Amino acid sequence: MTEPGSRSASGFTYLGERVIHEGVVVRLVEGAFLDPDGQRMQRDIVRHPGAVGVIALRDDEVVLVRQYRGAVHREMLEIPAGKLDVDGEAPERAAVRELEEEVGLRARSLEMLCQLHCSVGFCDELLTVYLTTDFETVAPSQVGNEERYMTVEWMPLDAVSAALSDGTITDAKTLVGLHALLRRLGR
Repeated sequence: MTEPGSRSASGFTYLGERVIHEGVVVRLVEGAFLDPDGQRMQRDIVRHPGAVGVIALRDDEVVLVRQYRGAVHREMLEIPAGKLDVDGEAPERAAVRELEEEVGLRARSLEMLCQLHCSVGFCDELLTVYLTTDFETVAPSQVGNEERYMTVEWMPLDAVSAALSDGTITDAKTLVGLHALLRRLGR
């Protein structure tokens, strides 16, 4: 957490924040800042615990989940993912847990593929995307209403490129993670 009084490289000073709402997943705060000229400004900020996503690559295909997302009131095609909501759990362990819970795959090894801030205009969420090519099948333990109704889909890499450009996939972590994978594979 940023300490009150700290200055950014560009001269903005963080003064502090006031909690407006404490939710199940996030906390909404009103942050106070001084711009480089000393003018006070306020911003609504969503504080998020962070999250992980996992791309499981098998031969020439990746596993995706199709699940309902209430914020956009539609089903989304995404890489398996979840928030860092277990106290003291390392991001790598959370990634293994989420992959197992959502799609029934246990990663034996992970490699960090990329990190992204999902929406820096109002949220501090940092999401780490991992890649696994070494995994085993286990029983999924889908929890929560959305996960109970999600479907698991394997998509060939040739179809991934099209889905990234034609609007089939619009989820940010999935777009960024799959583009990073394709770039790594030279596609």
